[in-house]
Amino acid sequence: MNPTMKSPFKLPPGTVIQGKWHQETYRIKKELGFGANGTVYLAETSGHLAVAIKLSTETSIVASEVNVLKALAKVQGSTLGPSLYDVDDWEVRGISIPFYTMEYIKGKDMIGFIQERGSSWIMVLIIQLLNDLHELHQLGWVFGDLKPENLMVSGPPPRIRCVDVGGTTQIGRSIKEFTEFYDRGYWGLGSRKAEPSYDLFAVVMVILTVYYGGRFEKKGGSLSIIKKKIEGIKELRPFEAILVKAIKGEFQSALEMRKALLTCKSQKQISVAANTAGILNNPANAAQNSPPSRYQKRKKRKVGSFLETVLLVAVVAAFYTLYLVYEIMGG
Repeated sequence: MNPTMKSPFKLPPGTVIQGKWHQETYRIKKELGFGANGTVYLAETSGHLAVAIKLSTETSIVASEVNVLKALAKVQGSTLGPSLYDVDDWEVRGISIPFYTMEYIKGKDMIGFIQERGSSWIMVLIIQLLNDLHELHQLGWVFGDLKPENLMVSGPPPRIRCVDVGGTTQIGRSIKEFTEFYDRGYWGLGSRKAEPSYDLFAVVMVILTVYYGGRFEKKGGSLSIIKKKIEGIKELRPFEAILVKAIKGEFQSALEMRKALLTCKSQKQISVAANTAGILNNPANAAQNSPPSRYQKRKKRKVGSFLETVLLVAVVAAFYTLYLVYEIMGG
């Protein structure tokens, strides 16, 4: 959501929205954010369930985003996007406003979570994110507008989630919504064609934004600027070759980048041991025995997420221990 834009809707708390077709009612509690494609509010249903409701000026925009959420729902074990609840129209003063409601994801924004928990969590969350991005790419979609503002950490156990799928684009098409800093086209390091490498470029920029506490200016050669920013963070130096490879669009998939992060340098032996446990390097593993019920699947996800999070924290903690020993011994 872009705070510098003007919201196309201004609904005060207490406004009641009733669906034309399904007759479900929603009472607005507060605005959550807005962008070029609409405004999102926190609302309460007649059954007192808290949901996020997005109103848009275009039916085609709602249809596109609903298709993305439906696609994500097909990925058992994936928690990248919110669950879809309802799609309808709101008739007000002779105007029909399309909307959809989805799961309201509670948690902290990614930057706030890292400030609270520490930078050792960054790679844990990124490894989770790459797993979910791989599943999304396998379905034929690219996330597009990937940035910290669109990422929340829910839990426990801590799990990275996305709160806005407005930029999600079918592979092969032109990215329909982006933010310049995270867009490789803005940096002159690739096209705006929707393909997995577009998202992987943004992943690196997300990492840098979180470490630096904000965005930095584009001055001089784009690749050299980004490389210097990576080199400027001591904790990122062991991952430098991997991050530069992602910036240059040389990874074939998010899964390939994920495996590279898990097996880089001193982390290699640890990740092999973790792989023996059958969890870290198999994105589909958590989904193999998922029950058909959506609510049962959520319970199953929590268990799988907890196990993966524990292992990822152990991997990162062990890596940093080895790295510190390496530094003490003088490299």
